[in-house]
Amino acid sequence: MTIQIGDTLPETAFVKATDSGPEAIDSKSFFADRKVALFSVPGAFTPTCSAKHLPGYVDNADALLAKGVDEIVCTAVNDAFVLGAWSKSNAADGKVTMLADGNGAFATAVGLTMDGSKFGLGTRGQRFSMVVDNGVVTQLNVEAPGEFRVSSAEHMLDQL
Repeated sequence: MTIQIGDTLPETAFVKATDSGPEAIDSKSFFADRKVALFSVPGAFTPTCSAKHLPGYVDNADALLAKGVDEIVCTAVNDAFVLGAWSKSNAADGKVTMLADGNGAFATAVGLTMDGSKFGLGTRGQRFSMVVDNGVVTQLNVEAPGEFRVSSAEHMLDQL
């Protein structure tokens, strides 16, 4: 079942690349007591994700924070090392926190997976965005297959 506005995020684990190595992050404590703008991409270094999705959040980071967001998070079914390298190559460090969903546990738990096997990607997370306030989804924007519109930073800014 797909997560809905008003639902509490399920408890899952992410991994964050740090200077001292991979760090396990549990979703319950990470999203507690703050407002997070989260977006999911099918994969780091993929065309739309690299040309539009991540750059939009990097470019609009200050505007999102000014609207009351405490942190901006990107997640993908990639490992933490890939997301760390993607962050550096897009000047996202310090603006967007990368949380790896390497095994797809989060994407599966929120019911937002996609089958990318036709392109050699396997099961990935769909392209979506959400605002999470103290662990509760207050906005949810899921893209239709092949589209990039409602999960953009600009769309999220209009919602806040």
